[in-house]
Amino acid sequence: MSSWPILSVVTFLPLLGALFIFAIRGDDEIARRNTRWVAMWTTLITFVLSLLIWINFDAGTAEFQFQDRSEWLGGKITYHMGVDGISMLFVILTTFLMPACILASWHIDVRVKEYMIAFLVLETLMIGVFCALDLVLFYLFFEGGLIPMFLIIGVWGGARRVYASFKFFLYTLLGSVLMLLAIMAMYIDAGTTHIPTLLAHKFPEGWQTWLFLAFFASFAVKMPMWPVHTWLPDAHVEAPTAGSVILAAILLKMGGYGFLRFSLPMFPIATDFFAPMIFALSIIAIIYTSLVALMQEDMKKLIAYSSVAHMGFVTMGIFALNAQGIQGGIFQMLSHGIVSAALFLCVGVVYDRIHTREIAAYGGLVNRMPLYAFTFMIFTLANVGLPGTSGFVGEFLAMVGVFKVNTWVAFLAATGVILSAGYALWLYRRVVFGALEKDSLKAITDMTPREVVVLGPLVVLTILFGVYPAPILDITAASVDNLIADYEAALAAFEASKLASAF
Repeated sequence: MSSWPILSVVTFLPLLGALFIFAIRGDDEIARRNTRWVAMWTTLITFVLSLLIWINFDAGTAEFQFQDRSEWLGGKITYHMGVDGISMLFVILTTFLMPACILASWHIDVRVKEYMIAFLVLETLMIGVFCALDLVLFYLFFEGGLIPMFLIIGVWGGARRVYASFKFFLYTLLGSVLMLLAIMAMYIDAGTTHIPTLLAHKFPEGWQTWLFLAFFASFAVKMPMWPVHTWLPDAHVEAPTAGSVILAAILLKMGGYGFLRFSLPMFPIATDFFAPMIFALSIIAIIYTSLVALMQEDMKKLIAYSSVAHMGFVTMGIFALNAQGIQGGIFQMLSHGIVSAALFLCVGVVYDRIHTREIAAYGGLVNRMPLYAFTFMIFTLANVGLPGTSGFVGEFLAMVGVFKVNTWVAFLAATGVILSAGYALWLYRRVVFGALEKDSLKAITDMTPREVVVLGPLVVLTILFGVYPAPILDITAASVDNLIADYEAALAAFEASKLASAF
């Protein structure tokens, strides 16, 4: 294990890049070019350094690794960073996608300096969420990410960007206010905000229900779960391409990560009580939003609704509360991070050429863009959950986990797989196949080398993890097993205390 504070370096290195960009003077073409390259090199170096975390990670233990701790606020609240098998891969996913976002934003020429600074600050805050081992520190990172994302949508977004950015901000902030109250209550009961200490603390049964609901309000909006999902399609449609990538691939995963880090281990009695409610909301999300996706005329909106449906599989798997379900939920989050990011990048490729996302404006692209058609096909099939792609592994494990708990929930979730094939293949057929009849498409060109560099690694990972998922499953196994063991022990102790009090 590394002796230097690698997590702090990886977390705050993007801020250093943002300071370099801030120091660049002028707004001419040279200044804009330098800004892009500073952002690119910053994200690349951050990604390379983050790989050292993966290389040196000990998959055989559920302990937090690479810990970096120092006193911060009055001795009670500490600056404490660390990762385990559940959080480490989300750090890698974040650092991996950021260079792709910068490269996909190469054509941005309005307020380039502010744009790149917003993305680098956002990267620091996102990595911090997955590394924080103090509740107050986690909350600051969790909420701080709203600000740069609000600006990215509101300044560089589409025609209704102000409406979408305010809706995104207010929805997520409202849920998080309840989480802040819960953090205060936890501090009063436990006397600390230190997450490893809180994981071992036994919260009173009466408190657990309210604490669970307060955290649930925040994480359900962030994922988002039905019925608090309506901000997501608006935010996706108006956000620039790179904004949609980060929103779908990373920010949505913070909700699922929150359930795994806080709700399950800290409030096991409430988790057991509310699991049927989560199943019901997940099934509605999978079926309802899949049906809504079938009716969409905007490519981004269709993919946004499909994200809500896929997050339904995640919550369903997590609250199955067994190894297959939780492993499937984590794998689905990581896979969706790659596949949904790639789908939004694919939409960005054609949007940059035609400047419309209307599905009806396309058709017959395979005649002019064969490489694009092949790439888009890989990610469409992964989104459907075709065996051999990463999308299959997570959905299959989640459904196996749920099947062991409730066969009806698994059966209803399976209908969502059929519906996802319907809307994804319908979109692909309308955009890619058919005759090339529209005049606006007759001069369209295939993917540029820059676009190939952005999407190529995502194609490789989608197929690699579909065929060989072991690198992900092996790393998460110890932490997942430990989580389930602690959860079952807490429930057993609660049942024993109930029996004792009965007699």
